[in-house]
Amino acid sequence: MSDPSVVSLVHLGCARNLIDSELILGRLTEEGLMVSGGLEGAGTVVINTCSFIGPAKAESEAAITEQLERKAKGEIERVVVAGCLVQRYKRNLLETFPSVDLFAEISDYRGLAKSIAELAQGRSAPGYLEAGGLRAPDREAARLLATPRSYAYLRISHGCDHDCSFCTIPSIRGPHRSKRLIDLVSEAEELVSAGVRELVLVAEDSTAWGRDMGLELPQLVEALAETDGVHRVRVMYAYPNRFPWELATLLREHPKVATYLDIPVQHAATSMLRGMRRAGSGEVVKKTLARLQEEVPDITIRTTLLMGFPGETDEDVEEVIKLVQDHRLSRVGAFTFSPEEGTPAFELDGQVPVEVAEERHSAVLEARDAVLEDVQMDRVGERFEVIVDEGSERTGSAVARAEWDAPEVDLCVRIESPGLSAGDIVDVEAVGLDEECNLVCQIVEESH
Repeated sequence: MSDPSVVSLVHLGCARNLIDSELILGRLTEEGLMVSGGLEGAGTVVINTCSFIGPAKAESEAAITEQLERKAKGEIERVVVAGCLVQRYKRNLLETFPSVDLFAEISDYRGLAKSIAELAQGRSAPGYLEAGGLRAPDREAARLLATPRSYAYLRISHGCDHDCSFCTIPSIRGPHRSKRLIDLVSEAEELVSAGVRELVLVAEDSTAWGRDMGLELPQLVEALAETDGVHRVRVMYAYPNRFPWELATLLREHPKVATYLDIPVQHAATSMLRGMRRAGSGEVVKKTLARLQEEVPDITIRTTLLMGFPGETDEDVEEVIKLVQDHRLSRVGAFTFSPEEGTPAFELDGQVPVEVAEERHSAVLEARDAVLEDVQMDRVGERFEVIVDEGSERTGSAVARAEWDAPEVDLCVRIESPGLSAGDIVDVEAVGLDEECNLVCQIVEESH
């Protein structure tokens, strides 16, 4: 039997979207609604959707369909759909999913929570909530964190000014808007004082932060790293063009800045980068990675690669594989091109057959995996510090991360030791690898 005052949330998409999910949860609790960690017993299910590429859109639509089927069976009373899919397709979704009770575009979600509360109390509420313009780059309101105590995401800006031909994000999230330095420091202080051990900086383009205010990203990173407390700062989504090289000094020298950078390059062939409308060339990409590795000798570089873009040749793919091998890129995410309506690449000539794109995707991941195994094996015998993400209370085995792995997208460290809790910081020694190339470690000395 479902309870009308209980709400459950289905989160889809990236870390930036997870922050929106946490904001939704925060607004729901402010309205006096009970938030459930599971779907059973909830009267309302909110789906925070993603629509970045075709598979993400399909996943969102499947999640909506699944919950509408549960509603038809009487298992839940209401289905609410929010986020990127609504922002992208707007009121067209009313025709696609007429049984959805409430749609909400991207906003601060106060109106969404109030409407759900009204419906839970048996009152009427609008079936569609417009955003009312772009979200201001203000300090985030209170969030109900969905991450363990060990880390939290900190969004430093909204939107993107790039016009990559394959990407829908600017049309969904709007142009770049930096959040103020003072607001971000305040958010960071709040998170660290709550026990968060790692601040993971996210944005559509993190290296653009501050330029609309006469500032640069290194100023923010240093300010966040200097915040009181036991924590480290990790930078994700750094666009490679106009790279702020003062950041390299912080990556190399500041003890609270992870020696790690996520810098999505998308491809290594100049012709592909031109077609994607990415700034720079293949040679610029290689020089940027080489300079990072020279100036920050212990750096771990994570990148993202797009395979099967229209016009791509076997020679182009070989350039990507060589990039992975030459720069020992072990933390690599790859995806295949998805023609998205409303983007310049939607009807480009030279579309690559799906099966060919998938083969190229697999070839790149195979090259990455070979590098990954070598890099991980080189760690065996090393001693280093890790942050525990999942405690060992129930299984006796804890899941942790060293500074060379970001949460959710990279590998982890497995520790066979009882008594560890999320947020603990311990020193370990790597003794081997598991089947997925995660490091298996033993505690050497508890440091905090």
